Amino acid sequence: MALRSTATAAPLALAGTPLGGFDFQPMTRVVFGAASLARLGETVRELGGTRVLLVTDPGLEAAGHPQNALASLIDAGLRAWIFDGVEENPTSRHIENGLAVAREHGIDFLVAVGGGSSMDCAKGINFLLTNGGAMTDYVGFGKAKKPMLPSIAVPTTAGTGSEAQSFALIADEKTHMKMACGDRKAAFRVAILDPAVTVSQPARVTAITGIDALSHAVEAYVTAKRNPLAQMFARTAWQLLEENLARVLRQPDDLDARGAMQLGAHLAGMAIENSMLGACHACANPLTAHYGVTHGVAIGILMPHVIRFNAPVAGTLYGDLAHEAGMVNGDTSAAAESVARRFTDQMHSAGLPMCLSDCGVSRGILPVLAEEANKQWTARFNPRPVSEGDLLGLYQAAF
Repeated sequence: MALRSTATAAPLALAGTPLGGFDFQPMTRVVFGAASLARLGETVRELGGTRVLLVTDPGLEAAGHPQNALASLIDAGLRAWIFDGVEENPTSRHIENGLAVAREHGIDFLVAVGGGSSMDCAKGINFLLTNGGAMTDYVGFGKAKKPMLPSIAVPTTAGTGSEAQSFALIADEKTHMKMACGDRKAAFRVAILDPAVTVSQPARVTAITGIDALSHAVEAYVTAKRNPLAQMFARTAWQLLEENLARVLRQPDDLDARGAMQLGAHLAGMAIENSMLGACHACANPLTAHYGVTHGVAIGILMPHVIRFNAPVAGTLYGDLAHEAGMVNGDTSAAAESVARRFTDQMHSAGLPMCLSDCGVSRGILPVLAEEANKQWTARFNPRPVSEGDLLGLYQAAF
């Protein structure tokens, strides 16, 4: 996996300025490499698991990933049961359904095989199985008072980076608004990053999840909560993702590019864990709740407009990323525009919707979306403070 030389890269934006305090605590061991899924069973045994709930979605069965994971568990002498009732954007109902299966079989370990939905669902089941109550009890951070079960993630997409984060995003079954439920105890003990399992993704899914991962790198790099370590993760993630997304779309079987994408998505997830996200994700969630717009599509439409909005205060930071991508320009506003256009180009190349009206969004609902976006936790970390009116402006620009 070849990377560009960074010998001439611009220094981190915080260099030469006083550093604020931060508390960095790595949570997740990473097992990376082609065919590393085969190590799942032995890794569960190392962590003391004996009765495993494998959380996945039925769409992966055709690719054989859950079956291969189950075989690895059984070969290691473990007892395992599959819960495949996960759907996109899991709700509290999916968590409760999985919880019933976990209780029935007295499980002591969780494995998630799939994209962000499977990983979030596994975390949600872990919250309720070990600490009781309902998902609404865990909105925020650190609400779990009892120990939680060990767990392993096997991401089959290069997108959410959920395997590197302590938060589960679970939608309320009635309102479909996403609840961010975080606790360090909910983080996966191990992430198995096997690029071979991502080859089965359709091109559209590869594009959508890749654009989502790119947005994580960009937003985490510029947030008001950023710190040097988070920026290091985000910047490396951007380098890996930006360079290889087009490559995997051209050559789906390229395992080097697939591996770069998967590692990039993981590093972007680590950046999120340490510096959060911004206005783009705050605006995307209401679109999914009201219109079912796929998360990565909403992100791709909104991201260029958020970058332009942030450019007056984060232009130098976007300039760092432009430099990494070979879009060097001394004008920071031009550098921000270059990064914004990169998202637009990726969306266009993948044949994805370019504006909200293409997704069936009504102009009349934009004020409602802005009100809801203003309540999203990620809005508070945007590098340029945003009001409800600012968020409405972003929706209007993206319409």
